[in-house]
Amino acid sequence: MGQKINPLGFRLGTTQNHHSFWFAQPKNYSEGLQEDKKIRNCIKNYIQKNKKIASNRKIASDSSSEVIAHIEIQKQIDVIHVIIHVGFPNLLKQKRVIKELQMNVQKEINSVNQRLNIAIAKVQEPYRQPNILAEYIASQLKKRVSFRKAMKKAIDLTKKTDTKGVQVQIAGRLGGKEIARAEWIRKGRLPLQTIRAKIDHCCYPIRTIYGVLGLKIWIFVEEE
Repeated sequence: MGQKINPLGFRLGTTQNHHSFWFAQPKNYSEGLQEDKKIRNCIKNYIQKNKKIASNRKIASDSSSEVIAHIEIQKQIDVIHVIIHVGFPNLLKQKRVIKELQMNVQKEINSVNQRLNIAIAKVQEPYRQPNILAEYIASQLKKRVSFRKAMKKAIDLTKKTDTKGVQVQIAGRLGGKEIARAEWIRKGRLPLQTIRAKIDHCCYPIRTIYGVLGLKIWIFVEEE
């Protein structure tokens, strides 16, 4: 078997950067790591909760298409800066929502000495981000769309962006079959062993009535 490695961790320091920027003593490192996880989970849960409210009210909404590309955390002595990179920032444009989200996160981390500052950044090319593509495929599969059709449509969306290659792989009980299998489709180049090639990657679980499907997306952005 081949030796597999996460393409993001493989390229840290060259074409990929960390999404958390802070310094801590070795004995306090685990606490800072758990705090980052709490912040990210709290933000994602808040977005998911608002999506469900919008769908229950049958709002054909822009808020239901709210997808987080990634969350960047910068910690200073007395301030925690959280930058949410969003593909379609419709819900998070509202000041009331940002204020409520800030209160929820502040309550979750329970930090008295550090104040929280949340900012929203819009992604210029949303369908160049693997998390946004994964969310699109997940929404299609939950609507009982064929997985092959959903994969091909996701790859077609990347044609509008400046990408050199994309690969989508889905594994699980595809189409409700009893035996699980993996299917993948690729378009363009995908040099996984080239460190100077900038490749974005994500793993995304999709919960369907047949069980959980595993989705992986690789996007070859550019070569330095």
